[in-house]
Amino acid sequence: MARKTGVQNAAEQIQDQAFSELAALIEESDKLLKDSASLVGEEAETVREQLSQKLRQAVDSLGNVRDKTKPAVEATETYIGGHPWQTVAVSAGFGLVVGLLLGRR
Repeated sequence: MARKTGVQNAAEQIQDQAFSELAALIEESDKLLKDSASLVGEEAETVREQLSQKLRQAVDSLGNVRDKTKPAVEATETYIGGHPWQTVAVSAGFGLVVGLLLGRR
């Protein structure tokens, strides 16, 4: 059970890091697009190159996140595959709790 928690914590940290990097990328891209609206010629080309570089970095970051989360996904699949009835019971229990909470409203 401790391993599962460690895997979950690592996955959450990776997810948080990915979201923060994507938010920063979006912010920088938005700034570059606003700055490039009034530019022409060589200045516009420089801004486009910077934006292209940022987008390549985002694609690389997403690839890194995918690579980092792959062990967590595999561990989850292995656990579910090795304990199918426990997985069903936990899922049913979770569904029951959610149903009861939603039914109270």
